[in-house]
Amino acid sequence: MHGFATLEADRSPVVPQRGPSMSATPTAHARTGEITTAYTDRGEGPALLLVHGHAYDRSMWERQVEVFSSRGWRVLAPDLRGFGGSEGTAGIVYTEEFADDLAALLDHAGVVRAVVVGFSMGGQVAMELLHRHPQRVRALVVNDTVPQAEDTAGRRRRHVTADTILRTGMEEYGRAVLGKMIAEANVEAMPETAARVLAMLQSAPAEGAAAAMRGRAERRDYTDLLSGAELPVLVVVGADDPFDGGAGRRTAELVAGAELVVVDGAGHTPSMEQPEAFDAAVDAFLRRLPA
Repeated sequence: MHGFATLEADRSPVVPQRGPSMSATPTAHARTGEITTAYTDRGEGPALLLVHGHAYDRSMWERQVEVFSSRGWRVLAPDLRGFGGSEGTAGIVYTEEFADDLAALLDHAGVVRAVVVGFSMGGQVAMELLHRHPQRVRALVVNDTVPQAEDTAGRRRRHVTADTILRTGMEEYGRAVLGKMIAEANVEAMPETAARVLAMLQSAPAEGAAAAMRGRAERRDYTDLLSGAELPVLVVVGADDPFDGGAGRRTAELVAGAELVVVDGAGHTPSMEQPEAFDAAVDAFLRRLPA
């Protein structure tokens, strides 16, 4: 299924620059395949795995780590390969590799099954984890993501974006996409949130961001996976997400019994723009899960 295979030529680990970190949480490390993954591990109880999106890192989940670890959950929040404090591999990183890294992290942590929360690209990684390691996923929360594969134009657009990232760097990329990652109105209305998002984007290693963008271009289609899923699913979408276009509703309709929550006053990142509403939706879903 993978195009652009020549980009895989160099698979040596790349140590990224350090981005924003969880201020009050020590960083743990696990050897996952050929790389070292940095992650947060807090709390006791059933496992909740939080998967960040493209050019973000695990610090996006700082509030959720605090909230859910205090409510009887063991919360794991890794930096994906090539982001935050985790090593990367140059060229291209496929969604399958991210998913296998997560399975290896669960092995390292002694976790058999987890509720998996995936944001944007992280939602696609979560669906890939369900595809490749279904026994590891107890329930699924997908936030502002789409299950469909890219068409030809979409694949080309992502590869062009990866080229641009490598040519112009993450500072310019962050400025260009900030008003899409959070609602345009929130850039001015929520300056602290906007600054946090911009800092994450601009501190992400360009090689890691480009490699993930290329891999995302080649991802599989998850619509059949979701339509046949027999596990609890929650879909969360920001009401003002410019990338959505009804995708959240259509995703929820794929899964029998899936729940859909639309968060008002949020764009692409409701967990940071409207964290109280986001956390309430996830908490209600978690409380309804069978033991």
